[in-house]
Parts: sequence; structure tokens; C-alpha cells
Amino acid sequence: MSQLEGWVEQYLALHAQFRPVDASFMGLPGHDDRLPPVGAEALDKERHDLANLLQRVEAWTGEAGTAGERLDMWLLRSQLRVTLREARERPRQHNPAFYTGEAAFGLISLLLPSVRPTNTEAVLARLKAMPEFLATGTRTLAPLNLPADWVERARKEAEALEALLLRGLSKHPDAQAEWREPAAQAAAAVQAFALALKVGDADPACGRDHLEFLMREAHALPSSAAAAEQRAQAAFDHLGSELVKMAHELDPARSWQEQLADLEAQHPALEDVQATYQDWHNRALDAAGGLVTPAREYGLAFEFLPEWAREAAGALYFLFYRSPPAEHPGGGSLYWIFPPGDDTAAYLRGQNIPFIKAVHAVHHGSVGHHTQNARARGAASRLAQLGGTDCASGIAFLSAGTLVEGWACYAEDLLLEAPGFYTPQEELLLKQFEFRNAACCLADIRLHTGQWTLAQMRAFYRDEVGFAPGRVWAETTRNSIYPATRLMYWLGTQVIRELRAELDLAPQVFHDRLLSYGCAPVTLIADEMRRQHPQGTV
Repeated sequence: MSQLEGWVEQYLALHAQFRPVDASFMGLPGHDDRLPPVGAEALDKERHDLANLLQRVEAWTGEAGTAGERLDMWLLRSQLRVTLREARERPRQHNPAFYTGEAAFGLISLLLPSVRPTNTEAVLARLKAMPEFLATGTRTLAPLNLPADWVERARKEAEALEALLLRGLSKHPDAQAEWREPAAQAAAAVQAFALALKVGDADPACGRDHLEFLMREAHALPSSAAAAEQRAQAAFDHLGSELVKMAHELDPARSWQEQLADLEAQHPALEDVQATYQDWHNRALDAAGGLVTPAREYGLAFEFLPEWAREAAGALYFLFYRSPPAEHPGGGSLYWIFPPGDDTAAYLRGQNIPFIKAVHAVHHGSVGHHTQNARARGAASRLAQLGGTDCASGIAFLSAGTLVEGWACYAEDLLLEAPGFYTPQEELLLKQFEFRNAACCLADIRLHTGQWTLAQMRAFYRDEVGFAPGRVWAETTRNSIYPATRLMYWLGTQVIRELRAELDLAPQVFHDRLLSYGCAPVTLIADEMRRQHPQGTV
């Protein structure tokens, strides 16, 4: 093992030690029976261990000779710098939703279907660890002035976690009688944690300096926050005009908002919802021929959310699609379809075919996250294999975001190049998606640089962007907790588009090589592709 390989494995060991729930999602062995260590002593040890490894890495005078080594070295430094600074200035232990999210997904990570049997002993161990984990959280948070919305999010998650503990676990196919009493004790601890939370009035913004640090050190973006904001504003204005123009060409008498609302009527019959997801996934795989090589060798099956998770899923970061652990992925994965509730008509409007096609079949499934995740597992960079893993509250490494989300948003538009895949009305929907992504980039920057309050951000989303009212609060609260996460969608997509125009490779060659590098900042992948194709030749 080389010096670099040794450091990468040391870092992953540290990551798993302090974030064992992440380790479960990644498939890193030996940590499934633990919740994260918390409290002042644990935070001090994390800072010390990260600083010690970073000092050794930054003193290295060796050379990374291959693309995989260069990406590993950059990602290693990035993860150490970002994680250390956050541990010093914005510790996750000072966020009440950290405790509810880790507790919930500490269990869920072990309960999701896998090629390995459910580790029932690990579930039991995490159930037993939950009361002390949450009690320590209560002591840690008690003296802090907490943003009010962070507290509200934690309380919502606590309610969902209680439902999982008291009613969901017993419905799991591998439920054990010995889980019942520890689950009841854990539920009482969750309730006590939520009741002890005190609403404060702290500003959730991270500040311009920290935001630009994340843009530079996590995303490897060359521009300042001000330059990115200016670019996103210009795009937002242009895309808004494009929406008006496209809508006028389709139907001069009706606005783009009215025309998009009509798409909700294009839905399958209730009994055909599941088959519609699978059908459009398969059609997208076929339509991508000549544009990218889809992951046909790695299956994706669409199933309704299992009963054990249904009551808890709504308030948690319970995704439609999660790639299985990279360390033991098996031969395929599941895509959850949320089942109908009491209002069947509203449910079917949400299950409209244009949305299923673009968001579920393309963005998350087929050539989007599904293919991207499958290709990442073969990357030469060890850290780029793992960085895009969905964990308790987001991807494992923020540095993976411009590729992970940049690619999935880009993939939606890529199939515009497949004749007949989208209708003209669906092209209007895609334009709205890009309009919203540019808006979210703007909002991310303006919130965290102090130009907007959360209330102003919410008014922008509601009045100028057109987000559904039920989505606005959750979207903005999440963005306030995780700075530099919403900007990575639109900025990542732009880097991919510009690189493709610059290199002028055959589409399938370009896209396959882009995805072959794994989950790393797309600007670094662009540098590696320029090395390989200095004149854009195959």
C-alpha cells in the first residue's frame, strides 16, 4: 500500500469512527452496532485526529501520478479541511436535527433491503444506544441559541422516529421480539429529547467567508460567491424569459404556469402507477443509446414503499432512490414509490407521467443517479467511489455534489437529444426545472452571505419561483442547515455543458468518460478530461 493509499484508508477509518451511520450506508464494516460518539470529549477528539492527519497529508512531498491518485489526494485534503473547519466553527453536534436524523437512519440503514441479511444484533445495539445518545444531545444543546426552524425540523423528525420505533419496526419482515422493549425505551428518549429543545433566534447563515470556503475547498469552484450569484441571476432572468417565450409558442392564450399545471392531468390509472415508473425507466435506457452507456448490467426495480417505513418516511430524509452500499452493492437496487393516501385524486396528480418521466425515470433512475452510481463504483479513486453515498442527511462528501447532482440535472436535458422522448409541453417542464435550479443557487448564496433572511428566501421561492407551498419550508430549512448544497445543482450542470462544448467529443465517449471518474468535483474531472483530450479528440 502506498503512502497515499494508507492515508485514504486512515481517513475512511476516522470517518467511520465518528460517523458510523455513514459507514453503514457506505458498506464500511465494523460500525453497524454504534451511533456517532457525541459530547465535548468526542468533538475534541475528532478535531484532534483530523488535524493530526491533515498535518501529515499537507507535509507530503510525493507526487500523485495517475488520475485516480490525483483525485484521491485532492479529495483527501478537501475532506480533512472541510470536516475540520466545520467541527471547529459549525459542529453538526450543535444542530438538533443531527441527533434525530442519525438516530433514525442508524436504524433505517440496517433495515433497508440488501444482499446481506438484516443484522438484527446491530439493530438491537443501536436501539439500546439511542437513549444515551439523545440525552447527551440534550446536554450539548441546552446552553445554545438554536435557530427556530432547526428546532422545528428536529421535532418533526422526532415524531417520525417515534412512529418508526413504536409502530414501524414490528412490521419489518425481520422484526425480533427482543427489539420491542429497547424500542419503547428509545421512543421515550426521543420524546424527552424533543420536549427539551428550546427555540432560539440564532441566524442560520454561515457567512460569506465560510460559504466561499466550501465553494473552493469542497466543490473546487473557481469563482467567488459574488461572481456565482451574478451568473445565476443572469440565468434566472434569461430562463424566466425563455419560459414565457416557449409557453407563448405552445399556446399564446395561457401562461407557462397554467400550461404546466395541465400536465398533472396526464397520469396513469391508480393500478398502473408502478408499471408506469418501470416502463419509463426502460424507455429512458433505450432512448439514451448513442448518448451514454446506461447501467443495464445493474438492475433497478420499482416497488411501493414497505409498510414498516410508511408512517415515518414523510418527515425524514427518506429518498425514493438510494444506491446500495458501494462496498457490497449486489446486482441491483430498489426504487421506492410512495403509496396513495386518502386523497387519491391529489396522489395521481403528483404521479403525472411528465414528472415520472423526467424526475423519477431520468434524474434518479436510468441514466441519472442509477447509472452514475454504478459507474462510480468502478472509479480509480477510492474516495470518489464512496463520496456520493446518500447518508442520514445528504451525501457522504460534499465534494461529490457538483458531479452527483450536476449530472442528474444534466441528464434530464440530455434526453432532449433523443428524438421523440419528450413532448413539447415536457420541454417546458424541463425549462422550469433549470429555472428553479438557478433560483436555488441564488437563494443559497444570498441566504448564507446575509443578504436574505429565511423569510425573504421563502417569499422568493413562493412568489417568484413557484415552489409548492408545502415544499418551501422544508427546502429552505434544509438549505439553512447545509450551506453550499443547493448551488451545486445548477453550477455543476453548467460545468458539464461547458466542458462538452469545449472538448467536442462524440456524445457517448464524453459522457462515459465523465462518469468513469466517480463522485468528485466536476471541475477536477474536467481537468482530467482535458489532460486526456487536449484537442478534444477521441
